Amino acid sequence: MGNSYEDECRRSLAEEQAKSLAGTNNWEHVDRERVHQDWDVLYREIAAFLDGGSLPGDQQIQELVRRHFDIACRFYTPSREAYVGMSLFYAEDEAMRAFHDSYHPGLVDFLGAAIKVFAEQGSGFAPSAGTEASV
Repeated sequence: MGNSYEDECRRSLAEEQAKSLAGTNNWEHVDRERVHQDWDVLYREIAAFLDGGSLPGDQQIQELVRRHFDIACRFYTPSREAYVGMSLFYAEDEAMRAFHDSYHPGLVDFLGAAIKVFAEQGSGFAPSAGTEASV
């Protein structure tokens, strides 16, 4: 994936989140405590697979990424590009990287790679706001 695709993903994430936040009174419908509990359980499971040598495209990892996507959809249903943008945000934001990597060194990079595989193969995404890009 080139930088222009990554830039599109960052833009999609920012635009879709802003629209969702505005339309839902800052996601007041989301049980944030439950979301954080569910992500905690999920990240611990992914960390265990990392220790076992799993790869981002492995079926069991993709099933865990499906759970991650489903949790993210409690806020709003992202497009493929916005979901990839979320993985870029995790990697590029210092606090988000530290949070994810607190579960396992390298978790944020592994999760990002797994999210990209999921976006290429997955379904259930919202339509992209922009021109359809190849993942």
